[in-house]
Amino acid sequence: MPRWKINVIVLWCGQFLALAGMTMIMPFLSLYLQSDFGLTDEHEVAAWTGVIFAGNFVTAFLFQPIWGRLADRHGRKVMLLRSGFGMATVTLLMGFATDPWQLLALRLLNGTISGFNPAAVALVSATTPREKMGFAMGVLQSGMIAGTVLGPLMGGVFADRFGFRPIFYITGGLLFCASLLALFLVRENFDREKAAAAPQASVLQGWRELRRIRPLMVMLGCTFLIQFSQMNSQSLLPLFVQELHGTANLAFWSGMVGAVTGISNMLAAPLLGRLSDRIGAHRVLGFSLAGAGLMFIPQAFVKAVWQLLAIRFLLGVFLGGLVPSVNALIRRHAPEGMETRAYSFNSSIFALGNMIGPVFGGLTSGLIGIEGLFLLSAALFLLTSALVAHTSFTKATARPS
Repeated sequence: MPRWKINVIVLWCGQFLALAGMTMIMPFLSLYLQSDFGLTDEHEVAAWTGVIFAGNFVTAFLFQPIWGRLADRHGRKVMLLRSGFGMATVTLLMGFATDPWQLLALRLLNGTISGFNPAAVALVSATTPREKMGFAMGVLQSGMIAGTVLGPLMGGVFADRFGFRPIFYITGGLLFCASLLALFLVRENFDREKAAAAPQASVLQGWRELRRIRPLMVMLGCTFLIQFSQMNSQSLLPLFVQELHGTANLAFWSGMVGAVTGISNMLAAPLLGRLSDRIGAHRVLGFSLAGAGLMFIPQAFVKAVWQLLAIRFLLGVFLGGLVPSVNALIRRHAPEGMETRAYSFNSSIFALGNMIGPVFGGLTSGLIGIEGLFLLSAALFLLTSALVAHTSFTKATARPS
């Protein structure tokens, strides 16, 4: 088997274990604060939940470009292992926290040292032949989505059986296993002497160089809009399901609405990735953005939960073509020696969308409702699709000196 395929398979397993571990506890964070920290006031629980959840994204947004700069100098695998073993340790310590501020501090630390996903993406992009890039990115994306879908389900089972604290120990163990897989099985041909001899720009200098490349800036904008548009209504979906279906089996139907999008995303990502290798990642990206935008429109007018399920399944199909295409295009247009830094800036923008989207949705839902948020997301996806269509991805891109 070619080395690049081995790397993709191992990192698929690593992405699955890492994302499954990280999503095991977060959906139950408010319950954890109530049961293990003794918080009883509803507003206090909500405030701590929001702050603790967002803390990880705040520090990730700030520190990802720094780790990207170090990866371009010392290698992607080193950064992958640093992040994996570091997050495993911090997550384990979360299980011993006794006050909410300790949990917040550990979440902030976790965001500071995080970066398993961008390092994995950068490593795959550096070791995969260009003609197979879309397929490899699609497979890697499916591992992330599989972990994201199954993580909350496994977390619910473990919480009912063992309680909340053991989930942190299990999560730390999964992250440790993912890091061990990468340590022993992933290979990277990285010329340290060449990297050390190359001029090393600061984070700000690197940003100034990358922002001259229009396709890269378009991809960063796509990443933000994709995450912002998805997350602004995500936390409100259970309330929308309750409005459509009532309170009977509410947890089950809310979980199904969340899971069905991930399932179709996971199935479609490798197929659309392979298609992008044949017809171009920018074409698949534009098509997927337009399709996702159209799928948000009918969600504002559904009258039954089964209709929402069907539309969310189709939405996931189009979402499966977004992240792999963005990653493939970043690899194509990033200057040599700055690939990981480009992915790190993209990861920062990803965290920013995850951070701002839910806050915006929570503040504006009272004015426009979740239906209005669906229509806003549709408009943003369609506008982004038009932007991609009017951006040249085929002409030679000027490389900064």
